Amino acid sequence: MGKTIGEKILSRHAGRNLNAGDFAICKIDFAFGQDGTSSIIIDRIRELGIKKLKAGFCMVIDHSAPSPNEGVSRVHQKMRVFAEEFKTDLFDIGCGVCHQVIPESGRILPGDLVLGADSHTCTYGALGAFATGVGSTDLAIALATGKSWFKVPETFKIIVTGKIPKGTFAKDIILYIIRKLGADGATYKAIEFEGPAIKALTIDARMTITNMVVEMGAKAGFMPQDNKTIAWLRRCTKDKKKIIPVSADKDAVYERVLTFDISRLPPQVAIPHAVDTSVAAGTLRKIKIQEAFLGTCTNGRIEDLKVAAQILQSRRIASGVRMIIAPSSREVYLEAIAGGIVDIFVKAGAVIVAPGCGPCVGTHNGVPSDKETVISTANRNFKGRMGNPEAYIYLGSPATVAASAVTGHITDPRHFL
Repeated sequence: MGKTIGEKILSRHAGRNLNAGDFAICKIDFAFGQDGTSSIIIDRIRELGIKKLKAGFCMVIDHSAPSPNEGVSRVHQKMRVFAEEFKTDLFDIGCGVCHQVIPESGRILPGDLVLGADSHTCTYGALGAFATGVGSTDLAIALATGKSWFKVPETFKIIVTGKIPKGTFAKDIILYIIRKLGADGATYKAIEFEGPAIKALTIDARMTITNMVVEMGAKAGFMPQDNKTIAWLRRCTKDKKKIIPVSADKDAVYERVLTFDISRLPPQVAIPHAVDTSVAAGTLRKIKIQEAFLGTCTNGRIEDLKVAAQILQSRRIASGVRMIIAPSSREVYLEAIAGGIVDIFVKAGAVIVAPGCGPCVGTHNGVPSDKETVISTANRNFKGRMGNPEAYIYLGSPATVAASAVTGHITDPRHFL
């Protein structure tokens, strides 16, 4: 019987044959924490008396960067001290969001088994890694032992067909799929994406989709590793011989095979306070906004900024609307500066903040006021997600966010493209 991608990767890391439903102890290739989770990781490591970590590890200061208060500053200092003591890498303030800077650093390769103390670690499945989020204590144990336990997940194959319509983007595709499956429709499943629409997507766009598989409950998500993947990895990875794609066997067994034709899919927007609530953006044109946020580990990459700049070129953000933009990494920020994208944003009236997660998680840089409405490129719109439970968060693509910022209400971006 053939194997899925998840079964293959976990089998290799367990050193034995595994199938869906099996339990196993697997060797970890790489792990990381961010400033919202690393403090507990550090505490557990010290409590265990560990002097040397047994898996690759780094930390990223991104959730509150730069620090908004003295309590967070103490956490950042704690991380810096630990990184120096254990001689492990630390991406400090300004480097960017963990799910962008870690892949950019060349640490993620096809077939890797990666744990992150962050729920959107599944992003790295766009590069063929089995990557999943865990709690800080579980991650500390993995660092102490070099291993972690897994139940091998069943796999859904999701085939996306049709030519992607103008004005529709990866964010629209995944919001649509999440609505169809539901927030718990793929709980503890692995997802393999394929089909002509997936092949047409860039790596930036594929990361948008794998980033959000956790929003339908999935354990991990995988994209095909094709020439686009190899080219992307070669720009980041020093040891190019280790770029070995992983694919499912032709006779692999799937729990479900689902096909979605997106050839007529209009731009989507998820309405508060859940991700599996998307509707066509054009149906929400009466919803006025006070804030537009472009960024996050879902949609803060250079492709996303370029799309928004195309709409904001020679236009102004509507009166009464704040537009906040956070590039996903320093590298993305520099590329946006070099390409004139930042000039377009500033002239349009937007505010550029340091690369990081702040507005998305509500720690700083754009907490909305009571009863305010935000259109955001983030992956979550739960009550209180952006720091105020009295605000309303809608989720859309970078194009939808930019178009809405110009009009002052939620807007179908196809009129601007």
